[in-house]
Parts: sequence; structure tokens; C-alpha cells
Amino acid sequence: MVKRDYYEILGVPKSADEREIKKAYKRLAMKFHPDRNLGDKGSEGRFKEIKEAYEVLTNSQKRASYDQYGHAAFEQGGIGGGGQSGFSSSSADFSDIFGDVFGDIFGGNRRQQRATRGSDLRYTMELSLEEAVRGISKEIRIPAFEKCGLCNGNGTKVGTKPQTCSTCNGSGQVQMRQGFFTVQQACPHCQGRGSKIKDPCKLCNAQGRISKFKTLSVKIPAGVDTGDRIRLSGEGEVGEHGAPAGDLYVEVQMRKHHIFEREENNLYCEVPINFVMAALGGEIAVPTLDGRVNLKVPPETQTGRLFRMRGKGVKSVRGGMTGDLLCRVVVETPVKLNEHQKMILRDLNDSFCGVSGEKNSPRSKTFFDGVRQFFDDLTH
Repeated sequence: MVKRDYYEILGVPKSADEREIKKAYKRLAMKFHPDRNLGDKGSEGRFKEIKEAYEVLTNSQKRASYDQYGHAAFEQGGIGGGGQSGFSSSSADFSDIFGDVFGDIFGGNRRQQRATRGSDLRYTMELSLEEAVRGISKEIRIPAFEKCGLCNGNGTKVGTKPQTCSTCNGSGQVQMRQGFFTVQQACPHCQGRGSKIKDPCKLCNAQGRISKFKTLSVKIPAGVDTGDRIRLSGEGEVGEHGAPAGDLYVEVQMRKHHIFEREENNLYCEVPINFVMAALGGEIAVPTLDGRVNLKVPPETQTGRLFRMRGKGVKSVRGGMTGDLLCRVVVETPVKLNEHQKMILRDLNDSFCGVSGEKNSPRSKTFFDGVRQFFDDLTH
């Protein structure tokens, strides 16, 4: 059976970086995971195919071999055998001299780790403004790989051990001739581990890890904001064959608040006032995170004016001063007036008419003077 191209399986170009590959893998893995498609053999086969492509393309050694030789790099009798370089001792010197350079191109060197660290995970946590400001502890449930309890992460059947790879004699590396030079790469038969599992664990199928859901308690410090991340070391995916786990990053996302808008450590809110208070001044109670406080509104306040209440915002999670609360007053037009109220307003409006009333509405006078000038200019 001809295998599909790994890049085609994940739907990424050959130039894709590790972040793009991981993003594609997570999207496809969530779609075809066996736990979400119970009894669907097609999805199970697709998931295995996706996982295989991901494991090769996120391993720099395996990806370099695959890019050069395709699937043949991992088949029995594939490239390179241990020590068969075809060069004399002087050629080995070239390998040592240029090993670091070609190691980056063709897949690592003797110091390459044999077990790949597990992937990091990201979890988006939605918080209310009150939770973010005061801090909270929350439990989350996430899908992740965990160490297999049957084989303790070794990947082997209970009572057995991995066997030394006969291709690389346990070194995890093979020599390969590239034109004039001899370079080293990870052994394609054991993928650089130096050993192969003959009797795999029945529970994890030689992976040393199994897919599970786990529940974690996450402590959110006071003052976090959208985009802040909390790192939980070692709570990501467990690596294969007993390799260390990755990390879990909990990313904060703020929910929209019905009163306040947050900008860094400052809070904003709109405060409606009637035009009598706007004209004559007065006091109005406004909400803060610590309770209500009185805001003094001076006479002749125009709509849109901002009032700053220092220290009534959010205390930064990184320390420093607490932000401010900025209240934007909005003059509200009265509705559902009775006849008596309408009469009072008509009398007030009459008092604004004429030259004597222009001083009461300076912005209106300036605006309409500008309109008249505009039309005068059009007619000339």
C-alpha cells in the first residue's frame, strides 16, 4: 500500500514551521480522534495516519530524512548502515569537522536526545472582570497524553525490555555519505532511540503513553488580562517512551462586562445624566469595583466629558500602581413627557431664542454660522 505524503496528510506546505504543523495536527486530531468517533474504523485509521505524519514532521531528524528520502527513510533496508561510510580515517575527520553543520541539515548528532519531549498544550480560559480583578482558582478538564500505567512509559510488554537496534548497534546514529562528506543522522530504523520494541505493550501499543482526560486546578492571580498566560510546568503531553512531558499554558480571555470596559489597568463606563443636572450641576452615584461612590458633576457639563477617579481601576498582576476609573457622562434626552413638562420646555426654548439666547448655546451658534458661510461660499 502506497503511503500518502505527510505534508498532504496534515494539509501544510513543505515550508511550514513547527507551529503551523502543530496547529494543523491539533485541528485534525480533534476531528478524527477515536474517542469522538466511536466505532468508526475510517476515523481511527485517519487518526493514526495524522499522528504518524505529526511525529515525523515535528522531529527535526525524522523530517530531514523524510524530506530527502521520503518514506524509504523509515522502511527496513532503508538508508545507511552503521559504520559503512566507504571513507578512510581521513574521511571520518571531515565528518567530525563538519558534523555540527551537517547535523542541522541532515538530522542531529551524537548528543541528540533519543526521546522527544511531549508537546506543549494551550487552554483558553474565559473569566469575568470580577474574577480577573480579584483572582480565582478554577478546575479545568483537558484531553492529553499521559504515561501508560501498565508499562510505566517504557512501551514494552510487562516483563520484557527493548532490544538494541541492530542497524546502529544502540548508538541511535548512522553514517551517510553526502557527496564528498560523510555525515551522521538519526538511525531511520529506531528513529534515534538506539533500541526497538519487539514485544509492545498491549495498552499503549509501544508508545509509552495513552490518551486520557485529566482535571487540573488552576490558580489565577489577581489582575490578569486578556492574553496573559499561566504556565503549568510538566502538565502538557507526556513524551513517547518515557520522555518528559511538555507544559500547559492557560491563556486568559476576558468576557464582555455589562458596565465596564477595560483598557490595560484602567476601567471605562458611561454614566447617563439628565440635562438639568448637566446644566446646573449635582451629584450622582457611580459604580466601582469596591462599591458605589458619588461623582460631582459641575454646572454646564457637556455630553462626552470624562471624569477620572484615581485608584478605582485594576491593580496590575505585575505590580505597580492601580489603574483609574474613567466615567464618560452622556446627557440623556427625556422621553414620555406629559403636557406640563412639554410646556415648561417650550417656555425654556423660547427664552433661548434671539440674540440674547446665543450665549446659552455657543456651540450651536458657531456651527450654524459655519453652515451659513459654507453655503455663501458655494454661491460665489
